[in-house]
Amino acid sequence: MSFDTNMRFKFSILAIVLQIILIILFGIFVRYKTEDHSSSHNVTQSDDTFIDLYPFFQDVHVMIFVGFGFLMTFLKRYGFSSVGINLLIAAFGLQWGTLMQGLWHLHDGKIEIDIKSMINADFSTATVLISFGAVLGKTSPLQMLIMAVLEIFIFACNEHLVGFLGATDIGASMTIHTFGAYFGLAASAVLYRPGLKKGHDNEGSVYHSDLFAMIGTLFLWMFWPSFNSAIANHGAEQEMAIINTYFSLAACVLTAYAFSSLVEHKGKFDMVHIQNATLAGGVAVGTCADMNIGPFGAMIIGLIAGIISTLGFKFLMPIVASKLRIQDTCGVHNLHGLPGILGGIAAVVATALGAKPGFTPLLQGAALAATFGISVVGGVITGFILKIPFWGQPPDQSCYDDTVYWEVPLEEEEHDNQYQGEHGKIKMEA
Repeated sequence: MSFDTNMRFKFSILAIVLQIILIILFGIFVRYKTEDHSSSHNVTQSDDTFIDLYPFFQDVHVMIFVGFGFLMTFLKRYGFSSVGINLLIAAFGLQWGTLMQGLWHLHDGKIEIDIKSMINADFSTATVLISFGAVLGKTSPLQMLIMAVLEIFIFACNEHLVGFLGATDIGASMTIHTFGAYFGLAASAVLYRPGLKKGHDNEGSVYHSDLFAMIGTLFLWMFWPSFNSAIANHGAEQEMAIINTYFSLAACVLTAYAFSSLVEHKGKFDMVHIQNATLAGGVAVGTCADMNIGPFGAMIIGLIAGIISTLGFKFLMPIVASKLRIQDTCGVHNLHGLPGILGGIAAVVATALGAKPGFTPLLQGAALAATFGISVVGGVITGFILKIPFWGQPPDQSCYDDTVYWEVPLEEEEHDNQYQGEHGKIKMEA
């Protein structure tokens, strides 16, 4: 396969065309949500709700743009791409997600924008950012834009199906985390690179890159209660979603630390576990976050999530890479996939116990199964589309390296060496 990583025209044209198309579609279909549509100047409806939910929106926004971006900076030579492409995907995705989700809820042929639709648009981008983690370092920015176009469309369809089935998923353990993880894993399986089977020199981390990734972990950890409660019904259900997420995350941290020490050499902690498994409690409690499961129930979910995520990173990840030929760069299977499935199962149990009247365990299970199936099929189809050589993917030897797609300043050692070489040359000439 030939590799042409020069994106000067391919990427620029695609990005501009996509933005122009978005502007045209917004002009045709999108309007403010107003109380009286006969007046285009009346935008006062739900002002209190808008302002009340704006802090939740900002928390989710920080998670999307800062938390996810920095969480993926652990690769020693891929920090620009981790944060930069994250911004690119999210900025495009929130616009595209507004359209794709809004088309299922038209009012007089229009998509109405309010604070909840903005939060949901951010949610739609999260699915692509999770999938991005599975293919991190092995794809081009052009490929990621194409993935965002396809995945958000399929995500919106699946999300509508889950609602049609009569299932609840307030914190999106199923529709975001399970979907995004297995979509990305399926795409990664199709994009499998035999040349990376034994690893790559740039695939590891260094001290400062792991420290930057931990910043992403802390932002995600702090704001996860907002993520799981942002669109819950105002009042008791929203309060329960915040409390349940709060205690699930706390229990998950202690469990992740305990099992990291248990499975590592001489009882040391592994930063990979701490960066990721400590967040699994927020993922796993999502679907039943607004259910009356009790704080102790949330803590049990967090405890189990911490265990399966840590053990997944330690023991399951190498098996997935060698046996299933899935090169999962960020371990999204262990942070989002397995805890997402746990969250779906937890909701089945919770609804069976009557934790949320009006919802049945059978339909919850059906929603989880449908989400898993659609994500895998969608990921496989997307993977084959991304495999077309036109998209500027990097060759094996250039994977996990910012210099392929970014102007990168010289590192200190390289700068010193270059300076000494030039200085010595000048002296010799003199």
